[in-house]
Amino acid sequence: MTVHREDDPTLHAAPLNESGGAKSLLKLLRRGDSGMVPILIGLLILVVYFQIRDSAFLSSGNLVNLFVQATIFILLGMAEIWVLLLGEIDLSIGITSVLGGAIAVILTDQQFHWSWFLALPFSVISVTAIGALYGIIVVRLKVPSFIVTLAGFLSFQGVLIYLVDSQGTGGTITVHEKVLYDLVYGELTTLWTWIFVVAGVAFMSYRMIKVDMNRRSSGLVTDPLAFVIAKVVVLAAAGITIVLVFNANRGTFVPLRGMPFAIPVDLAVLSFGTFILTRTRPGRYIYAIGGNSEAVRRAGVPVDRYRLLAFCLTGLTGGIGGLLYVSNLNGVNDGPPSTLTLYAIAAAVIGGTSLFGGRGKMINAVVGGIIIAAIYNGMALLSMSASAQYIITGAVLLAAVTIDALARRRSANN
Repeated sequence: MTVHREDDPTLHAAPLNESGGAKSLLKLLRRGDSGMVPILIGLLILVVYFQIRDSAFLSSGNLVNLFVQATIFILLGMAEIWVLLLGEIDLSIGITSVLGGAIAVILTDQQFHWSWFLALPFSVISVTAIGALYGIIVVRLKVPSFIVTLAGFLSFQGVLIYLVDSQGTGGTITVHEKVLYDLVYGELTTLWTWIFVVAGVAFMSYRMIKVDMNRRSSGLVTDPLAFVIAKVVVLAAAGITIVLVFNANRGTFVPLRGMPFAIPVDLAVLSFGTFILTRTRPGRYIYAIGGNSEAVRRAGVPVDRYRLLAFCLTGLTGGIGGLLYVSNLNGVNDGPPSTLTLYAIAAAVIGGTSLFGGRGKMINAVVGGIIIAAIYNGMALLSMSASAQYIITGAVLLAAVTIDALARRRSANN
């Protein structure tokens, strides 16, 4: 059996070609293969609306704040994608990630004095172990992931409350480790911000050009050359804009410039997850299992092994997200965020990941996380109520799921 990657061209409509880019694009849209186009259009509409209502929305200080707010949603969304690709779900990723962050805060506190290079990896390994436990129960005992992770949500919520309260600090523990604090509140210098962004843009441009050249040399249908060049130009312009935003002074009393460390952390996890899914055998098998697990099993692939791996990767990614969560709050308390998991699922689904398995990319969580952060950031600027925030976020999620369902139906009919 030939197992295709999710981004394999044989699984999708042919890309735009030299004979008629506009017609090909319309055909893709009709067939439901529009990718993230509707989501990006929705994000643009949100940005325009909030900017019209409050001109401070696109200020450099607010945009940096928005990106930092989005990092948590992005990381937890990427964590959720690993199991969503299998057609499974993790309803406890919000609680377990915060539990991992709490472990890091407690171990680096004055009572235990662990070094950060021991405490931070230990906290991530702890959440990874929880993911492995879920995977074992789901794979070996055949218990639905919905039930297993719901039980985990309730149980580990209790564990989190117990750990925090048992420290005798009144239900709140503050971050005392500078490295943990700086994950969100530290930043690159302006020079290193330029170096980081330029290197990233150069690498991504190289990859796009190389893929295009490989397709042309193999005689495959590809995008017009002008379209490829236009993508590189847009990418470069976006990179320059990002640098100008991050390097602008956003301090009130003291100068504050540079990219927050949380952004490179997100991009590192994004690169890692994308590489696993698109360039390795486990990634191809995860996609295939989500599409048709029985066919993959009959082809001789150890399905249970890769399902367990996906749960472990969910825990690993969620553990990193938990570190950024406690860094952003500068601590942890005994009031665990019960809605964090829902935002993780929403970030993945709003960005374009299917709830039915077999379709999705790590970049989906980036787009979905930014959309959620934009909604909350913009509404906070407009002083809108919490009830309105919940209602609008729920409506956006419903719209994304509806688009996904319609796309699947159109693809099936064609």
